[in-house]
Formats: sequence, C-alpha cells, structure tokens
Amino acid sequence: MSSAPLTSTPPRLLPAKSKSPPPPQHPLLSHLPHCTNIRSLIQLHASAVKAGLAAHPALVTRLLTLCTAPGAPPAHLAYARQVFDRVPHPTDAVWYNTLLRGYARSPSAAEAAARVFARMLEEGVAPDTYTLVSLLKACAAARAGEEGRQAHAVAVKAGAAGHEYVLPTLINMYAECGDVRAARVMFDRMDGDCVVSYNAMIAAAVRSSRPGEALVLFREMQAKRLRPTSVTVISVLSACALLGALELGRWVHDYVRKIELDSLVKVGTALIDMYAKCGSLEDAIAVFQGMESRDKQAWSVMIVAYANHGYGREAISLFEEMKRQGIKPDDITFLGVLYACSHSGLVSEGLQYFDDMKDHGIIPGIKHYGCVTDLLARSGQLERAYKFIDDLPIKPTPILWRTLLSACGGHGDVELGKRVFERILELDDSHGGDYVIFSNLCANTGKWEEMNRVRKLMNEKGVVKVPGCSSIEIDNTVHEFFAGDGRHPKSQEARKMVDEVIDQLKLVGYVPDTSHVFHVEMGEEEKATSLRYHSEKLAIAFGLLNTAPGATLRVVKNLRVCPDCHSMAKLVAMVFNRRIILRDLNRFHHFDDGVCSCGDYW
Repeated sequence: MSSAPLTSTPPRLLPAKSKSPPPPQHPLLSHLPHCTNIRSLIQLHASAVKAGLAAHPALVTRLLTLCTAPGAPPAHLAYARQVFDRVPHPTDAVWYNTLLRGYARSPSAAEAAARVFARMLEEGVAPDTYTLVSLLKACAAARAGEEGRQAHAVAVKAGAAGHEYVLPTLINMYAECGDVRAARVMFDRMDGDCVVSYNAMIAAAVRSSRPGEALVLFREMQAKRLRPTSVTVISVLSACALLGALELGRWVHDYVRKIELDSLVKVGTALIDMYAKCGSLEDAIAVFQGMESRDKQAWSVMIVAYANHGYGREAISLFEEMKRQGIKPDDITFLGVLYACSHSGLVSEGLQYFDDMKDHGIIPGIKHYGCVTDLLARSGQLERAYKFIDDLPIKPTPILWRTLLSACGGHGDVELGKRVFERILELDDSHGGDYVIFSNLCANTGKWEEMNRVRKLMNEKGVVKVPGCSSIEIDNTVHEFFAGDGRHPKSQEARKMVDEVIDQLKLVGYVPDTSHVFHVEMGEEEKATSLRYHSEKLAIAFGLLNTAPGATLRVVKNLRVCPDCHSMAKLVAMVFNRRIILRDLNRFHHFDDGVCSCGDYW
C-alpha cells in the first residue's frame, strides 16, 4: 500500500483547539440544529454550497461528526472527506481528529488517514494525542504495518510514544498487524497495568497460534487483579479452543459467570465455538439454547459446530430455523451449511445451497468454492470437480487443487491426480503433504517409477513432511505426543500401553491397515510396526493410563487421521468401554461402541 509519508518536522503536541474565527451567522444555518440525520444534513449542505457557505465551521463540524459516527456506512465517510477537502485551509485540529476517528473504524482506510495526517502537518496544525491514537487505530484496522511504523516514528519524535493512551494503541496496532515481537517490546515498556494492552497481547498470541502464551498473560492479569473485559475472555476462550483444552475452557466459563459477562451475545458465541472445538458438542448446544438473544454470528457458529462434528442434517435444520426467524444468513452461515453437506455426503443439498447464495446477494469466496470442490470430489465426481475449479471466476489457490488431489488419492484416480499435482506445483511446490499424497497414490496403483520420481523431486527441493502431533488434556494439563519419538517424559509408558492395547484388540479381530504405507522395501510386519506408534495412538494410550475407567478421551491431531488409527480408535471405544472424541485437521470423529460418527466418510 502506497501512501503519503507520515513523517515531517516533529510537531509539539498541543491541546486541540479551533483556529477558525466564527463567521457571521447566516439565516440558512438556523436550520442546522434541526438536522438530526445524515440525509437532512446533506440536503442543507447542498443549499449551503449554493449560498457560498460550504466551509462554514458549524456546518463542517456537524457534517464530519455525523458522517464519521460509529456505524456510518463507507459512503458517508467518503462524503465527509469530500466536504473536508473543499475547505481551502482547514486549521481546526478537531476536524482532523474527527475524520481520523472515522478512518479508525474502517478496515481499509490507512492510506486515506495517512493523507489526512500529512495535510494536517502541511497546514501547520499541531497534532495531539487524540490525533495519534486515531491514526494508529486506522493503521490497525487496515492491518497496515508500514503506515503504522511511520505513525510510531512520528509519535516518538513528538515525545508521545509513552503516553498513557498512545502506548496501548501502539501495542494494539502492532498486534493487529501481526508483528507480535514489536507489540511485546511496547508491552514491556509499560510502567503501569493496562487491561487494553493485555487484551491486545492476548489476542495477538492467539492469532499467531500461541495459545499457551495467551493463557500465561491471562494468569498475569488475574495475579495483578485486573478485571478482564469481554474482549479478554473471548480471546482466552479462543486459546482454549486452539489447545482443545475442555476442562480449562469450562473453568473459564465458570469465571465468566462469576464476573457476569456470560449474558453478552459475543461471549456466548465464543463459548459455543470453544466447546465445539474442544469436542463437547453437548455443551455448545446447551450454551446456544440458553442464550436469551442470538445474533447472526451465534447462529452461524452453532451451524458450523454441527457441521464439524458430522451432524449435517442438524446443521441444515438449524439453518432453516434461522431463516424462519427472519435472520438473514451471511457468507459465514453459508460456509457452515456447505461444510455440513460436504462432510455428510449431501451433494444435491450442498449444490442447491451454493446456488442460493446468489439469491441472498452473497458472492462466494475461496472457502465456499473449496466446500463445493470437496462436495463433488468426495462423492467421486472428480472430473466435474476439476472442471469446477478450472472454470472459477477467480484464480484457484493451491488449497482448492489440494482438496481434489486428496480425493483422487481416496478414489485411486492416478491419471487425474497427476494433472492436479502438476497444477499444484505451478502455484506452490513447497508443501510436503502434496508429494506424499501423490506418491502414495502412485504406489497404491502400482506406478512405482512415477512414485520414485516424485520422492526424488521432494528430496531435491528439500521438502519435508509435517510430523504428526496429537494432544490430550488430563487434569488441566495438555500433553503432546509426536509420531514415533520420545519427547514426552512418559512416552515409554505410552508406547508400552499401545503394545498392550493392540494385543487386546487383536483378540477381537484387529488387523493393522497397511494399505497407506508405501515402502516397497518393507514387509507387512515392518509396515505394521511403522503404524504402531502414530501420535494419536500414543495420546489414546496415555489417556487410558491416566483417566478413570469410562472417562471420555478427547484428542486433537494436527493432520488427517490415518485409516489404521481410525480403525484402532473404533475398537478401543468398544473394548475399553470409552468414548473417544478425536479432532483431526478436517473434522471431529466421535468413536462410541465400535462406530464413528463420520460413518467412515472422511
């Protein structure tokens, strides 16, 4: 994003005050107090322009204030800017600050804010702390890191970077722009304790997938007796969701009740999301049903929760109920219902909902296209899925082709898989999973020469496969296990338990599924051994060792669960009388009495 430079001769920070002398009152302006909405004010402004009063301070102030108010549409903000630009030499700092506050609420106005600030300096108007705060907020809203750094430089030169309002805004700006390190540097410079700054840092940690760090900051807040806001608890609940830490999430829920924030719709929505992502759909439903009021986001999150857990019909039913109650679905709602259809094999329903998006004036995004691709590909309509991607009105991403490649692997279509693999490499040749899926597809169909070519290409490019990692929460502690290694202090105990479990499962017919182990140099026994200590098996075994008989085991995996681990989990649920809820890269699997909720369709 190009923009006007923010830096200039450092101004002194002075209190904002008007420098424009009040002109004589005009009869037309007597109508100004009666203009209580934008429409009537714009009509008055049109008459004022004809009367030569376009730059009258009272009129300009009123227009800027109403046009930049919270909730004002972008067109009103643009109108305010036009009014401002027609003032020959605006010298009222309040006007600049009002306009900048409007830009601070817009997600794409950093460049416009920078130009307004540059003009402020050109006109010799001294910015104050309100100016800098609004400018930084505009940069944060637009995720405009470069402009934000320039604004920071201006604040430093003006001696205002450490101001009690400016410093928290700097922390938030860097956090919103994804520069967690710079945000932390600013955070560590704070003399006092500031809830706003803690909120910014906690949110930044969650966005950068560091939920543990977010929870440490939250505990610091509690130790300092800082009262959290709804913003705090929403971020903390997101951290619990990332970890899959249900018990910790329940503790946060109790805490939220204690500080009386649980009645807020946004907090309730965050609770639904947390419970769903931690594997407790029952708790998510209970929160949803207990909400006194629900907005569009709450409905959408509940629909997505049903979809992720494989309850496609329930997701569709809730979607239809939402519409009956007069709530118009948005792009997120449709994403949830499309996801539900794709993971439940509801092809005709999914395609119909995709078409319905147009009737609601919603333009599909890349995730919606991904759901339709998955819907067609899972059902075996691979060529139709290929054509769907190829005919898109936007440039396909590697993720869309990757979805189809995975389906080609599942359906054994090596010829189409090769075409898809080549399309992926044109866009991104660094993703190890693509090479693994296609080489396994080649091996499964006896294309050994092609398999060796792909693996050689993978080695030449230095691409590595992401290691499998599974976690399980026990007594409020999250334990992580990696495939085949001994990083966890209790890994040997877990491995021994895996051996004992497999011995018992063999008595009821368990046979290792080696169909996805493609190493020609390996015999069947070696292939079975390579599967034995997958991360999810270690996590399940550790759970069996460290929880009471009959307790539910909740496991989170970073990759798609393999067929052998899926079969093993079904049998463990039956033989050990356990309910196992496993969240993999794509969805939830509820294993109960030898059956999985996905119906072996994943």
